[in-house]
Amino acid sequence: MPAQFLLNLTIAALWTFLMDEDAFYFPTFFAGYLIGAVIIFLMHRFFGSKFYLIRVYSTLKLLFIFFSELFQSSILVLKQILSPSLSIKPGIFTYTHNMEGDYELTALALLLTLTPGSVVMEVSPDGKTFFIHAMDMEVSRDLVIKSIQTFEKAIMEVTRP
Repeated sequence: MPAQFLLNLTIAALWTFLMDEDAFYFPTFFAGYLIGAVIIFLMHRFFGSKFYLIRVYSTLKLLFIFFSELFQSSILVLKQILSPSLSIKPGIFTYTHNMEGDYELTALALLLTLTPGSVVMEVSPDGKTFFIHAMDMEVSRDLVIKSIQTFEKAIMEVTRP
């Protein structure tokens, strides 16, 4: 992926130089970047990896999913905190995930911990099971599992070739 990006920047710079303009103009550089992106897209199978803009798109999608889950869970926690009577039932449950490798496992645990209402307390010794504390087992458990599955899919799109 870094090689594709650097090659795209090189094509854009060459395009800018070959236009023989008296100054640097960003629209010319951007046009060269777009032309380079098309060239690299047509030749990406020779690099042995996915086209790099697909991975950039997947990363942006993961960030959007995280902020969406963060907002939704914050609203849920805020409702529970501001209610006149506290009727939550905290608890711990396990979840077996499909992540491979330390980076995917760490990313999933951190994204889940950063969303309010749930915390990854421990990972099993084999690394395949999370022990998760949920603020309200009756309401949060299903929402946490849904968000874990969404995060898993998005992380796999970013990290796997």
